[in-house]
Amino acid sequence: MSDSHAGSCFCGQVKYEVTGQPNAMGYCHCTDCAHWAGAPINAFSLWPPQSVKVTQGADRIGTYAKTPGSQRKFCSQCGGHIFTDHPQMGVVDVYLNTVPTFRHQGALHVFYSEKTLSVKDGLPKYQDMPKEFGGSGVTLPE
Repeated sequence: MSDSHAGSCFCGQVKYEVTGQPNAMGYCHCTDCAHWAGAPINAFSLWPPQSVKVTQGADRIGTYAKTPGSQRKFCSQCGGHIFTDHPQMGVVDVYLNTVPTFRHQGALHVFYSEKTLSVKDGLPKYQDMPKEFGGSGVTLPE
């Protein structure tokens, strides 16, 4: 399997690649992610910034920052979500559904206290975030 995977926005005007492996993959249930994704759960993959490279259409990338902690990136042509910079955490969250050759393998749920959909998959469910990500580390039952 290749160490590099290509992704794009919905219309294909913005292209990018991820190289290597993400630091973490999981599912976020926070209100902001659910609202941004238009779905009850947002799958995340956190990558070191140097592992994410825009290869085409950088001039078409728009940014929305509701808070300083999340700079959400989208294609200004089609509105398709691309990734989110989390500068305070030092990672980039790539929406892996836009990278068809990389398989998302979530290992945990974060902000499960804000869930609108229960998930019974045996993975840890954090009230907010694990301690190593700056959260309380408190887990909740499925």
